[in-house]
Amino acid sequence: MLSTPRKLVDNIQAIGQKIKMASKKKTAYQKKIKSVMGEYGRGTLHSGKGGPVVKSKKQAIAIAISSASRLKKKRKK
Repeated sequence: MLSTPRKLVDNIQAIGQKIKMASKKKTAYQKKIKSVMGEYGRGTLHSGKGGPVVKSKKQAIAIAISSASRLKKKRKK
């Protein structure tokens, strides 16, 4: 007999509660990208020091990756 999708979801949730999975820590790189994209979402992300507010999502992603890669360079020193 086939189970309904709801029963399958309930079974998966019950199994997940029994088995605790180890959560992975976020790296500094991931945290920096999240914080920069949060600034973009709030409308407080500027291009450069005190430059105009970023309105393009593509530009915000580029700034996030750029600033996060600077963290990697600092860490290697």
